[in-house]
Amino acid sequence: MDKSQQTAIVTGGGSGIGKAIAESFMKAGIHTVILGRDLHKLKTMQDRWGGLCTTLECDLTRLDTLPAVVARIEALRGRIDILVNNAGINMKKDFTEVTDTEFQGILLTNVTAVFALSREVVKVMLKHGAGAILNISSMASQYGIPKVTAYTASKAAIEGMTRSMAIDLSPLGIRVNCIAPGFIRTDMSAKALDQDAERKQKVLSRTPMGNLGEPSDIGEAALFLCSEGARYITGVVLPVDGGNSVGF
Repeated sequence: MDKSQQTAIVTGGGSGIGKAIAESFMKAGIHTVILGRDLHKLKTMQDRWGGLCTTLECDLTRLDTLPAVVARIEALRGRIDILVNNAGINMKKDFTEVTDTEFQGILLTNVTAVFALSREVVKVMLKHGAGAILNISSMASQYGIPKVTAYTASKAAIEGMTRSMAIDLSPLGIRVNCIAPGFIRTDMSAKALDQDAERKQKVLSRTPMGNLGEPSDIGEAALFLCSEGARYITGVVLPVDGGNSVGF
């Protein structure tokens, strides 16, 4: 299909990795619907990309609203070809200090909302017998990182769910894959690492390529996995990490 006729949804596409993924799609001519909660970020993306971009304010944790959100996108665009489940939250806290409410809050945003939105989007994709879903995991699912138990649990769930979704949906024409980003130079991560020289050195020392990744590195990988060039790839969890997950 001509990319100009395709529609992609990117959650949390107003900043960081989500923004880079959305921009990679739009540079390729794919109309991209960005879901997010920050109206300023959404407006900035809309102003920059114009007709290639649709923005919708959406709180993914309000699960009961998601069917209507997907129905609105289908009404606007006629079809949904790509879904990128990027939106997520993190919390760094000592294990014994994490409350049940905080743990469940991480799972609601990072796992349950991903399932609920995917389910509604798949209903639209099935009408056309084709689609690509991309979930975003983390290095936290590859090895232990201190003080992020809830986040780690959520990303391990995402990787397992990716494989299960691929088994269920690939026979129906819908591929499902996942990217596990390494240490990427977003505003948030750069600020954290710059304030902790020891941690930054540890990150770089076990990354064979010797540097932080750029958001665009994730964007380009996402574009490939959602493209016709990856038509025989499904159920994959792809680390995009400069070798960090295999570093010593």
